Amino acid sequence: MSSQTQYASLEEQFQRIAKIDHALTFLQWDQLVMMPPGGHSCRAEAVAELSAMRHEMLCSPRIGDQLKEALQNCSDTEQTKSLHEMERVYERASCIPTQLVKAQSLAGSICEQGWRQHYKENDWASFLKNFKKVVELSREEARIRQEQDKEKFPTPYDALLDLYCTGDSSFFIENIFSQLKEKLPQILAKARQDRKIKEVDLKGAYPIESQIALNRKLMEILGFDFDKGRLDVSMHPFSTGGRGDQRITTRFRQTDFLEALLATAHETGHASYENGLPAKWDGLPVGQARNMCIHESQSLLFEKQLFLSPPFFTFFTDILHEHLPLTQKWDAGQLWDAATEVKPGLIRVEADEVTYPMHIILRFEIEKSLINSTIQPEDVPEIWDSKMMEYLGLSTAGNYTEGCLQDIHWTDGSFGYFPSYTLGALNAAQIFTAIQNEHQDWTETMGRGEIGFVHRWLKEKIWNRASFLDSQELISLATGSPTDPACFLAHLEKRYG
Repeated sequence: MSSQTQYASLEEQFQRIAKIDHALTFLQWDQLVMMPPGGHSCRAEAVAELSAMRHEMLCSPRIGDQLKEALQNCSDTEQTKSLHEMERVYERASCIPTQLVKAQSLAGSICEQGWRQHYKENDWASFLKNFKKVVELSREEARIRQEQDKEKFPTPYDALLDLYCTGDSSFFIENIFSQLKEKLPQILAKARQDRKIKEVDLKGAYPIESQIALNRKLMEILGFDFDKGRLDVSMHPFSTGGRGDQRITTRFRQTDFLEALLATAHETGHASYENGLPAKWDGLPVGQARNMCIHESQSLLFEKQLFLSPPFFTFFTDILHEHLPLTQKWDAGQLWDAATEVKPGLIRVEADEVTYPMHIILRFEIEKSLINSTIQPEDVPEIWDSKMMEYLGLSTAGNYTEGCLQDIHWTDGSFGYFPSYTLGALNAAQIFTAIQNEHQDWTETMGRGEIGFVHRWLKEKIWNRASFLDSQELISLATGSPTDPACFLAHLEKRYG
């Protein structure tokens, strides 16, 4: 069999797997957004069965044999890189038994569905019953993955971290987080002192229908195409979908319009990245987003660097006034001060830029210990409360809803995801600094609500490169250096100092 024939065969097999992924994506979207509660059991079983089928297809010995032979014979540079990404995905999957995949899918569905009620009722004890199973299965997965390559994965947690922060080890992340833990308290103290007199209370009655129209307008300005996507509502904002069908969700509160706008800008960044990936490599591992640290850099770039930049926010104020007339009593400066308020709080998704990393560091430290079995699921609430007191001076004792039950991520075993948020914030600051350096007129351009130059830069430097480069190679090539806290800290000092 020629190298071209071998590659074509593998490409066809991975395209079939991609179609299963497509089906799973929209089944899971529907489960989180539209499905009535009574459909949970059947949907969980269907998703688990499809997940098992996908796993069996991907782990076929035929794929392993073909990959080995194709890599020996291939001379095309792009195809070789594509084959290496196929190999990475194959090896990542083939070490995990199908039964474990199915068990994890079922346990995750049960835990996530239960979490919806447990979260509302502040019921940690009931949640714990389901959560223990999720942790048990995640530890088993981590153990198996670590056994495959102990040099690459010095701890079980590193093996799960690699699924989300591919290429960035826990040691690398701990080094970055230690720098943030040292510097952020000083920035927080100064910001709280300097900005206290600027606090503005925006609480009011903002009609949900008007907020939906406002959020749709923001998405359009940020480049979202509603012929190729939609906006819906969910308990926890997220973005998913596929080329030509990007699904964004946000959540609305009648008393607050900023939370939804920030979440919508964030998720539009995710969708823009997915829609900007090279069509030539659709359905293949090399054509996918590099990792979640890069993915979160795109969402946080749109939310924190674009939407909250003073020039763009000032431009957007007239649109805000038009859709929500109650806001007309505040000018752009007052609204921006409110949108960038710095105040320690219990809720991660409501946290400001300065305190947000501490929420992530807390979760990183807990999930690392949980997967490495140095703590048990029962220990989480007490440790959570202790770290919240240490990092932000707040207590969550007995308050599970605003403490360890507030996030959806651990319900399905997504241990290793949380660090990507803060690494993404660092990457976003580096990327926007590079964009500013190349476009000296950025303030005037964004002041007119024009961000096409940002899309073009990202398309060239990030999106088109998909998974052809490792994450640190990608960031280095785009910005001139690997992920570093310097630009992020400089950004915070300039904005909040």
